[in-house]
Amino acid sequence: MTAEPARRADVRTHRRAVATLLFCCLLWSIAGVVTRHLDSARSFEVTFWRSFFCAVALATWFLWREGRRAIVHIRASGQPGLVSGLCWAVMFVCFMVALTLTSTANTLVVNSLSPLVTALLAWAVLRARIAAHTWIAIALAIVGMMIMFGGAIGDASPTAALGMLIALGVPLAAAVNLVNIKRTHADVDLAPAVLIGAVVSAAVMLPLALPVAATARDIAMLAVLGVFQLAVPCVLLIRAARHLSAPETALLGMTEVLLGPLWTWLFASETPTPATLAGGSIVVAALVLNELWSQAQRTRR
Repeated sequence: MTAEPARRADVRTHRRAVATLLFCCLLWSIAGVVTRHLDSARSFEVTFWRSFFCAVALATWFLWREGRRAIVHIRASGQPGLVSGLCWAVMFVCFMVALTLTSTANTLVVNSLSPLVTALLAWAVLRARIAAHTWIAIALAIVGMMIMFGGAIGDASPTAALGMLIALGVPLAAAVNLVNIKRTHADVDLAPAVLIGAVVSAAVMLPLALPVAATARDIAMLAVLGVFQLAVPCVLLIRAARHLSAPETALLGMTEVLLGPLWTWLFASETPTPATLAGGSIVVAALVLNELWSQAQRTRR
């Protein structure tokens, strides 16, 4: 393949990866609004049911795709798969428990630290050179997040503060997971790691979730989250991350932080403040400018 067709193929592949990751963010962003409409399921039980249905969906998918070799395929992920699986488990648990203790806004603003933590870890572990425009975009995005949710953080109750502290586990685990994916994805399929994470999360949460208080409606809604808000986008993320840098993946993932409050505004009567709109505009601008700049650099190369 000559240089020009190769460049065009690289651009198309990158665009597909970006589109896939944005679709993942769309699916991830429904967690807050769905949780707000649950009848009686709370905290640990919410986490258990979501992880349980995620595990069922992924186990069914692997059995259908691999047949008798499903167990062999899962075990083939080895130590990288175990590390990634534990990271997924931490993210699954911390995110949903935090969401039941504090607001969607507070949970997501803590998650917005993910690009910075990921960039620092990628630089330290992978010796990855982080482009100046990516650092600028990360800084702008964090500023936007702080503008959006600064007021909510300042008014946080002790319970909400605990929820935000628990939510801190999400960006830390996400950074380790993304760096692990970049280090091993060329040789190891880490899709089974999502199943490992779901199984670990469900097993840890089950004793804490008893006695079961969820209604049939709650379980149905959490089944939707387990399949479409967890299993599908997490596997798609692993596929897309192969063609994106770890910082770029984390930065694009901040789209979820914008969409989450949007759904609670439209479907849970949480009206966004002027600060939310202003901060959101900064985040969108940071994401768009970073992608345009990256695209221009790839074209020049």
